[in-house]
Amino acid sequence: MKTERVEHNELIAVRVPPSDRWRLVGDGENGKIYPTLTETLEAFFNSTGFKGSYRLDPLDSKLYEIQEHEYEVPVEEEKKFGFYGELEFKQGI
Repeated sequence: MKTERVEHNELIAVRVPPSDRWRLVGDGENGKIYPTLTETLEAFFNSTGFKGSYRLDPLDSKLYEIQEHEYEVPVEEEKKFGFYGELEFKQGI
């Protein structure tokens, strides 16, 4: 079997203007505002224990955790054709 890795970005924090302040999505609209991105990442790690990669989208003011999933992809057998284009088959003896 062949495997395929798929990435999924899960939103974890949004920037709160002005400046570089962030709020964790799980805390809701009235949640604590962290003064730096580093403190936001540390708070997220302490609350979830997530050890992985992160993606920052600065133009959209969002921070994501990257979750990777591995799926098995079935491999199809290739069809074999004879001289005249028909599928090959084996005749019994």
